[in-house]
Amino acid sequence: MGDDFPKFTAAVVQAAPVFLDREATIDKACRLIEQAGGRGARLIVFPETWVPGYPFWLTSALPLQEPLRLFTRLFKNAVEVPSAASEALGRAAARAGAYVAIGINERDAQFKGSLYNTLLYIDDHGRLMGKHRKLMPSYGERTVWGWGDGSGLQVFDTPLGRVGGLICWEHEMPLVRYAMYSKAEQVHCSVWPAYSFQNDHIDFGCRQYAFEGACFVLVSCGLWNAETIPADLGLQGRPLLEANGGSGIIGPGGYYLAGPLYNKEDILYAEIDLEQIVPRKQVLDVVGHYARPDVVQLLLHDEPRSPVVHRLLDEDREARGQAVSPDRKASPKRRATSRPDRSG
Repeated sequence: MGDDFPKFTAAVVQAAPVFLDREATIDKACRLIEQAGGRGARLIVFPETWVPGYPFWLTSALPLQEPLRLFTRLFKNAVEVPSAASEALGRAAARAGAYVAIGINERDAQFKGSLYNTLLYIDDHGRLMGKHRKLMPSYGERTVWGWGDGSGLQVFDTPLGRVGGLICWEHEMPLVRYAMYSKAEQVHCSVWPAYSFQNDHIDFGCRQYAFEGACFVLVSCGLWNAETIPADLGLQGRPLLEANGGSGIIGPGGYYLAGPLYNKEDILYAEIDLEQIVPRKQVLDVVGHYARPDVVQLLLHDEPRSPVVHRLLDEDREARGQAVSPDRKASPKRRATSRPDRSG
């Protein structure tokens, strides 16, 4: 008989958030999760930084004080992980019996000062699986978000298959793509703010990812136009670039199973059958039979990189009653010469 491969329904959300309003956007996300779950979706994907919205003002010619004011509002409505906001999303996922990948503006819970462009993963029991912080914010985004590190390049082993994801122009980083392929990714969550001028770019980039990686790609794109801008932001009449979506679900040969969808809110659905990956891998397995590690290899640093590393000197360890391993103990002469010279 051999092995059976998972089949399930996936959903991608194309919708505008309640811009810069965390609680209202979380409420809308929970309603959309319930709606998609009611249609049988087992994996539901939301756009980049959907909670509480992408900082579209970055592409406008605003005086300096205006972006600072808007960033402050964004910071106040960002999501710490874990928090009441992430727990609400978890409860919605559990009620729907679905895995959820959703873009958030993450407020760093440790150092408290920075925001990150983060893709949050929640399982079908409402538990946080992990998060990926965007490695390289693009252009003006660097005034809003910090850099992620390699520890966020995660692919999760689930009953649906191996699920991972990248954010926006991370899809244009060839070595990052290869790192994801090397983790045996089968279902890829691709999230974008989706500026209208990027329609073709999102289309060919995501189809290429599906073909190159022989995986399914779930593309979730945002919406942004004059109708989605709250009146109290003071942005009406300003020259702002619009985002018109482009969401879709792409098979491992680079063909659309649903979409692409433009200019309206909706949820797209498609059946994901992992058996379809098998013949594609026979033709092209870029980390297997179609790799040449004797010629080129990827060096991947996928451990956390903290800006602060705490270390104790051996003397401090001994003063605290902590054991010092024999190989760390220096001879008395060496230990004496390692101290500052105070004889003068």
